[in-house]
Amino acid sequence: MGVVVYLDTILVPLSLFVTVGYHAYLWHNFKNKPSHTTIGINMLKRRAWFLELNGGDDKKGMLAVQSLRNTLMGTTLTASIAILIEVSLAAFINNSYSATHLFSHAFFGSQSTMIFALKYGSAALSLAVSFLCSSMAIGFLIDANFLINASGDHEFTSSGNIRTIFEKGFILAFVSSRMLCITFLMLLWMLGPVPVWLSSLALVWGLYGLDFVGKLSKDNKQNLS
Repeated sequence: MGVVVYLDTILVPLSLFVTVGYHAYLWHNFKNKPSHTTIGINMLKRRAWFLELNGGDDKKGMLAVQSLRNTLMGTTLTASIAILIEVSLAAFINNSYSATHLFSHAFFGSQSTMIFALKYGSAALSLAVSFLCSSMAIGFLIDANFLINASGDHEFTSSGNIRTIFEKGFILAFVSSRMLCITFLMLLWMLGPVPVWLSSLALVWGLYGLDFVGKLSKDNKQNLS
């Protein structure tokens, strides 16, 4: 019994600490050294691209709408996956609770009622947050599409307001995709705390290679800024 308590009370919180701590470190670098992160570089490039769109060129406005379409499609896919897993998880809970005796080995962790509710509750909560962020991101990006085409009428539109809506859409889409990744960690908790710990290490290792680009040359930093 001591092994079961150890696995559930140590490995799972430690996995969440590693995952959340990594994203806190990523956010710190994004705010202070944006040129060292992929999302920071993308933000700086979007900012320069947005400033070029304010010239009032209709062709560039249409190009912006077509470019944002890819982000809209990806965010819609994330929202669809989140809500489908949420519904499937709700239908799966009853059968899973009836079969808890099949996972009585210490490797699968504790099968108490509280731990069972915590496993599915944490997964459902992260899925709900992912779906909410995706829905909000879609709304912001749709508004940005409309306002970019209407930016020629400076009496009713403000470039600062449009850029804020534009950036909020991309940030919410990013948060949604990361919450979906954390959801898969929570779903693996059904197989025990050991897969959660191993998958969290693999996730952080993979995301680090994706999120950080290393040191850039001075010329590249000047071009981004």
